[in-house]
Amino acid sequence: MIHETAQIHPMAVVEEGAVIGANVTVGPFTYITSGVTIGEGTEVMSHVVIKGNTVIGKDNRIFPHAVIGEENQDKKYGGEDTRVIVGDRNVIREAVQIHRGTVQDKAQTVVGDDNLLCVNAHIAHDVIVGNNTHIGNNAILGGHVTVEDNAGVMALSAIHPFCTVGAFAYIGGCSAVVQDVPAYVLAQGNHATPFGLNLVGLKRNGFEKDEIRALQKAYKEIYRSGKTQAEALPVLKEMAEQWPSIQRFITMLETSERGIIR
Repeated sequence: MIHETAQIHPMAVVEEGAVIGANVTVGPFTYITSGVTIGEGTEVMSHVVIKGNTVIGKDNRIFPHAVIGEENQDKKYGGEDTRVIVGDRNVIREAVQIHRGTVQDKAQTVVGDDNLLCVNAHIAHDVIVGNNTHIGNNAILGGHVTVEDNAGVMALSAIHPFCTVGAFAYIGGCSAVVQDVPAYVLAQGNHATPFGLNLVGLKRNGFEKDEIRALQKAYKEIYRSGKTQAEALPVLKEMAEQWPSIQRFITMLETSERGIIR
C-alpha cells in the first residue's frame, strides 16, 4: 500500500505488498521489496535497496546505495524470515549496510532513534544500536554487538561480535574492540584500551561537574585501585546510592560475558 501523499520516482521499483507511509519520497533506481514498511516523512534517495521483513520508522533520511534488510553474512543463515527494525529520525549515509537477524539469536537487527550512521558503516546481524549514537565512516559492528545510547564508534573501528559498547562511551578511530567497553569510557587502539572517561561527551549531554567527579572516582576504583572486580563492586554499589549513574558500571561488571577492556 502506497499512501496518496508519497512521492515515488517512476524509475524506482516498489513491489506490491510494501507499505509506504504519508509524505515518503523514494528516489530513482531504488528497489523496495514486498514486506517492507516505511514510516511517514522518510526520505529514501536514489539507488537504495530495502528488502525483506524490514520496518523503518518516521522522518529518516536514507542516502544513495544504502542496503537495509539484506541477507546476513552468517554461514548458518538458511533464509529464515528474520527482521530489521529502524526507528525514527535516523540519518543513514551512503552505502551503509544493515543486515537482517538470525534465528540463533534475536531474529532481528535493531537501530533505535536519532542515530547517525556514516558512510559505509556495517551493522551486522542481530546488532542492537540504541538512540543518539554516532557510527563513523567504515565502522564495523560485528554480529550480536550492542551499542548503547549516546555512544560513539568512530571511523574505521571494528567491534568484535557479541561485545557491548556502553552508554556515552567513545571508541576512537581505527580501533579494534574485542571486549566490552563500560559506559562513559574513552577507548582507542588495537586492541582498544581505556583512556579515562569521555569527558567531552558527558559535558555535551548535560552531566554536572559533581557527577562527572563521581564517575571518575568509580573509574579509578575499577581501573587504578589494584582491586579485582569482585573487590571493587561493593565500593561501586555504595557510591551508586548517591550517584545512580554509576549503576551502569556495576551492571556491566556483573553481566559481561567477554570481560571489560583493560
